[in-house]
Amino acid sequence: MQDVRQDSNGTGGKKEHEESQESSRSILKKVFREQLIMKGPPYANNFFFTIGVYLLLLFAVLVVTGIIMLIFGPYWWDLTSTGTFFRSVHLWAAEAFVTLMFLHLFVNFCTSAFRKKRLMWMIGSVMLMLVLLEFAFGVGFGGSLYGQVNEQAGADLWNGMGLGYWINPMNEGAVFGWHVAILPMLLAALMFLHYSIVRKQGLNAPYRSDVPSRTIPINHTMMYKRMAYVLAVVLLFAIVFRAPFVPPLTIGQVAQAHPDATALTFLSEFNRSSPTATYLDTINPYNFSTRTVYISIPYDAYLDLSHSSDAEQAFLSETLPQQNRTMAQAASYFSGNGTISNGMNSSNPMIKLASSLTYMAQTGVYQPMLQSEVASGMDTTYVIRFLFDTGALWGTAEKYGLNVSQWGMLEVGPPPWYLQYWLLPYNFLQIETSAMPWWGDLGSGSVALLAFFLLFALPYIPGLRAIPDRLKLYKLFWNRFTIPEMRSRAKNRNRKRR
Repeated sequence: MQDVRQDSNGTGGKKEHEESQESSRSILKKVFREQLIMKGPPYANNFFFTIGVYLLLLFAVLVVTGIIMLIFGPYWWDLTSTGTFFRSVHLWAAEAFVTLMFLHLFVNFCTSAFRKKRLMWMIGSVMLMLVLLEFAFGVGFGGSLYGQVNEQAGADLWNGMGLGYWINPMNEGAVFGWHVAILPMLLAALMFLHYSIVRKQGLNAPYRSDVPSRTIPINHTMMYKRMAYVLAVVLLFAIVFRAPFVPPLTIGQVAQAHPDATALTFLSEFNRSSPTATYLDTINPYNFSTRTVYISIPYDAYLDLSHSSDAEQAFLSETLPQQNRTMAQAASYFSGNGTISNGMNSSNPMIKLASSLTYMAQTGVYQPMLQSEVASGMDTTYVIRFLFDTGALWGTAEKYGLNVSQWGMLEVGPPPWYLQYWLLPYNFLQIETSAMPWWGDLGSGSVALLAFFLLFALPYIPGLRAIPDRLKLYKLFWNRFTIPEMRSRAKNRNRKRR
């Protein structure tokens, strides 16, 4: 009796536990299968019509790598080998995501998917715009020279479009929120909605009578294999082409290498003739006084520490003709390679003022003091704008592979890392209109917004929505290579001709 009880409590209990686990796995498997699309049109198993699945995979990769990077922080993802690998996976997964997103859009455009599912098309258009914004904010939030370049270029775009008050890429604190929370949550919600509609309504059947429309079972095993291939390609690129990192440029570095250019920039900030001071828009992040931000506040702090005579006040006490002569002499002094050490003892108040501030920059005091003027340490607007005004920001970027012909949004680095081919039209527009100051970022941004509006409203625009059918673009994806029945028809026709 004792042996029977032991067997009942031992082997019997173990068997019940295994049965319970098997039942749980069966329930989970059933729930998972209920979320799958089981049947579709004859081309449902073709790669071009299963891109949405690979987008889900890449989104998951981006979320996982992003969370890991957030856990360990910028030093880890920028300067350690393991962190650089994860940053590279994140970058190439993003590149692949955007590429497949455009390919998915192109397939649906060519096959006029918007004929039957207009809402699906509009949701997808919004998702594409959000994905590009997510990519742009991610590049700017890199903590590198390329990040600074993209933050400055992005701020010009948003400000030129009149949206600078709400979106300033140079404020990394705000960009951080957009990149890791707001946009991912919006994308996740839209992706869920997008997939739910597809699962409920099914994949689009051909709208043409000459294309077979029979229903076939979907081969999920094949899709899983392709998902593995997509992931393998991303990992391979991350191993072979590690994401580049160039340390961010500092005002101290510029002042050490180019003291004359730095001093001249201080003069232009003082008399409000710098690119930042003369920027056409007056909304955030360009609604500040360059004299106050770059000169008066830092110089007052310098006077408190050095107990020197106040050169700024001495200049302001001069008459206007005297001020003009003083400013001209100062510009001539620094243009003629006048030294900073001699300038600090000059009788010319502007030479003394600019030399003192340049010395502060050379010793590494000026940038932290400038940064302390903003409420958040992650708002680098003042620093990046000053670097831009010196000419050193883009000058240094060119040395690392960013040429003038590439200027625009999203420059990740030199080849092969800048693959933002989807921005070629925008960058081309920027280059071609560079000789027209009246056009600027507002014109290019308006064209970009118009393009997205046309894409979004395509199902309701008669002339545009007829383009795929008129050009017979459906043949690119509905043909004998993608649909077995059409291959059989082609063979039968060939046999009859013989």
